[in-house]
Amino acid sequence: MTVEADIFACLGSLVANCVYPDVAPSGADKPYLTYQQVGGDVVSYIETALPNIRNARFQINTWATTRLVAADLARQAESALVVSTTLRAKPLAAPVAIYEPETQLYGMRQFFSIWFDV
Repeated sequence: MTVEADIFACLGSLVANCVYPDVAPSGADKPYLTYQQVGGDVVSYIETALPNIRNARFQINTWATTRLVAADLARQAESALVVSTTLRAKPLAAPVAIYEPETQLYGMRQFFSIWFDV
């Protein structure tokens, strides 16, 4: 599996599988989550060998029609990621509240360092 598939598997049950890379499709059921890779640490060896582990920094966003639902969902997502033995995720900071005027949705975004096997 890919790290993206692992994120979907980890978080999908929180939002009836409404987990999307980058942005949600128009008309997506709420609440939903989006994720985006925003960098990470590079693993490289001195010898000419490919690493069997990788790191990525992911931004996880929760979106809902109310601030309370978005905040609760963010806490649930953080818990699910931290206890996942597949993703080995570590929060890099506390969640940040956001509001999207165009969609009138409340959100929370949080960054995680995720280590995964390749």
